[in-house]
Amino acid sequence: MGKPARERTLPENEAKAVARNLRISPQKLNLVAGLIRGKKVNKALADLQFSRKRISGDVRKTLESAIANAENNHNLDVDDLIVAEAYVGKALVMKRFSPRARGRVGRIEKPFSHLTIVVRQVQESA
Repeated sequence: MGKPARERTLPENEAKAVARNLRISPQKLNLVAGLIRGKKVNKALADLQFSRKRISGDVRKTLESAIANAENNHNLDVDDLIVAEAYVGKALVMKRFSPRARGRVGRIEKPFSHLTIVVRQVQESA
C-alpha cells in the first residue's frame, strides 16, 4: 500500500540528473553549463575534463549521472545522446560578517547553486 507512481514529466527519449547545493555562485556555474549545452555527450565530457574551472568536476559528475540514468532507467542509446538542457538555479546564500576598520562590519555572501542537466536521444540523420 504505497503511493501511486508519479507520472513521468519528461518525454520518453529524455533523462535528467540534478546536483543540488553546489558551493559556487549561479553566475559562475552558468558559464560552465553554457559550455556543454547542445553538444553530444562525449564531446561535452571531454570539454569538462580539460576545463580549468574548479566546478567543472561536479558538472562532469552530474552529466555522467544523467547519462547513466538514460542508459539504465530509460534504455536509451548512449552514442545518440546530446545535452538538451543545462540550467542553473539559485539556492541558499550563507551570510558571514568580517570586521573592518573603525568598528564597521563587512558582509560576505557565500552563494549556493542547483544544476539540472537533461540529455535527449536524437537519431543521426545520414
